[in-house]
Amino acid sequence: MNLLIQQTVNGLTLGSIYCLVALGLTLIYGIMEVPNFAHGHLYMVGGYVTFFMMTLYGLNYWVSAIISGIVLAVLGILLERLVFNPMRNSPSSNKFIAAVGAMLFLEASARVLWGSDFRSIPAIYDNVVVMGGVRLTEQRLIIIAGAVILMVALYVFIKHTMIGSTIEAMAQNRDGASLVGIDVNRVAMLTFAVASILASAAASLAGPIFLVYPGMGSLIIMKAFVIIVIGGMGSIPGAVLGSFILGLTESLGATYLSSNYKDVVAFAILVLILSIKPSGLFAKGAR
Repeated sequence: MNLLIQQTVNGLTLGSIYCLVALGLTLIYGIMEVPNFAHGHLYMVGGYVTFFMMTLYGLNYWVSAIISGIVLAVLGILLERLVFNPMRNSPSSNKFIAAVGAMLFLEASARVLWGSDFRSIPAIYDNVVVMGGVRLTEQRLIIIAGAVILMVALYVFIKHTMIGSTIEAMAQNRDGASLVGIDVNRVAMLTFAVASILASAAASLAGPIFLVYPGMGSLIIMKAFVIIVIGGMGSIPGAVLGSFILGLTESLGATYLSSNYKDVVAFAILVLILSIKPSGLFAKGAR
């Protein structure tokens, strides 16, 4: 029983990380209607910024994470302005190619600037907490709590602020939003900034227990893409549910089956759910 609880917590930890990345990808999909495959590499850059803030400048973990969020917000805005905004009236295939190009550019730049070595954000909260006979590290609990706080904050922002309402309106109908006076350029920049902050937060939370390296964005974006397809393209509740389904299944599957098949599980779940509900668990309009 203790093993089951332990792996469930590990699954919730994975699901929390996936959730923050998938939520950002979902927000961007809402205004682009094309998955931003460069989003996983924003997650990668966020991990590096937090790492260097702590190791080169000796800053506090939380201060480093905040700086990383600011840097990533600026980078997200630049990505929107320089890559996606000029292509807003282009076919979806062109946007898709642009997203892949931005992904490759970010990964290649990381390898040139920082090399291909694996690094780890210094662990600050590495004490072990015993709860009901189950041993948990503080960092894993912080990841879960941090993800929940950010999810609640995002919900409040989207549902209970004027700016959040404009993002939701633009996601539903960009042309209609423009006709009623919404500044679509400003909303697009803000959406990329918020999504990039979520990716940065995921990397900062995960960095002390997972490694930071240039290719880390490729795996996380594949998982995030699977999640938003499982949940329903553009659905925020679907992204949350899909993230925790994937995280728990991976953790429990690695324990009771084999860790060799951990990454295969994501695509097995994708096939299973889409065979039952081809449009995903939630329709796009279900927010």
